[in-house]
Amino acid sequence: MRAPLFLADLGAKALTTLDPEDAHRLTIRMLKSGKGPKVKINTPQLAIRVAGIDFPNPLGLAAGFDKNAEAANAMLDLGFGFVEVGAVTPRPQPGNPRPRVFRLRDDAAVVNRYGFNNDGLTRIAARLARRKKRGLVGVNLGANKDSVDRAEDYVKGIAALGGLVDFYTVNISSPNTPGLRALQDKTALQDLMVRVIAERDRAAPETPVFLKIAPDLTDEDKADIAGVVSELRLDGLIASNTTIARSSALRSRHAGEEGGLSGKPLFAPSTALLREFYTALGGRTALVGVGGVSCARDAYEKILAGASLVQLYTAMIYEGPGLPARILNDLPGFLKADGFETITDAVGAGHA
Repeated sequence: MRAPLFLADLGAKALTTLDPEDAHRLTIRMLKSGKGPKVKINTPQLAIRVAGIDFPNPLGLAAGFDKNAEAANAMLDLGFGFVEVGAVTPRPQPGNPRPRVFRLRDDAAVVNRYGFNNDGLTRIAARLARRKKRGLVGVNLGANKDSVDRAEDYVKGIAALGGLVDFYTVNISSPNTPGLRALQDKTALQDLMVRVIAERDRAAPETPVFLKIAPDLTDEDKADIAGVVSELRLDGLIASNTTIARSSALRSRHAGEEGGLSGKPLFAPSTALLREFYTALGGRTALVGVGGVSCARDAYEKILAGASLVQLYTAMIYEGPGLPARILNDLPGFLKADGFETITDAVGAGHA
């Protein structure tokens, strides 16, 4: 690992001594300054085409880190094949009261109840328009907490950001906006996605739409979602968002905090969900695996379970900005050991 990246890892670990939200803002400020580390990743066997987009590698930064599209290019410099900014709502909103994010250090996890705090569509669209375009950037779309027509909020996001992003993610799975997960119900979901796709076809017809779902779903929920995804031929499904479940194995004192749990404890349930949807959709819909990824082995297991792309966020809090490069440098070894020439060959191979 290059010395600057090693030092950046040490700096990131030092930030864990600060309040989590303060540490996050300091990190964003540093990245905005252009002083973040830059790495070169040369792994042609990791290139993959998903939903009509050519990704240089399958590893992406999940939504929630760069909420206001302030540091996308700086995160691409760490080696990520793509970055997802947001979540973005039509109107700015402050989110829930602080404290609203808690480190579960003993569990390599985090609980957050941010509540879609962001600068709103107008300011974020302007920021994306000014960005020097290099690398792939998508946007995670949300709904305002007090919105009367939440489906319309997603339509507004599609309209405002057409031509500014490489993909849209419709996030109906955050546990921190009351009632939002009700949009996963079959009738509500079908109505939402019909309206979203119609606006996408008008505003940015070549831009894929992904749907991000919760891990806390009943079998009936899963069947309904799979049915809508298949019927409407959605471009992709992201599995999964944070969980409201709490295992008795959690050791950290903040385990009981209200909000969504992310990090290592989410790996097994989110990967199981990914596997279920790969089977339910017959491998015909692109899947993005997110939840608990902290090393190349984790990323590879998601890919074998059916993910064409993989995202992470929480692990970087503990492992530092060198994590993406370590994962991407180690992934080819897993491909070689299993006799795969490219990452595409490995997608879903765990079902064989």
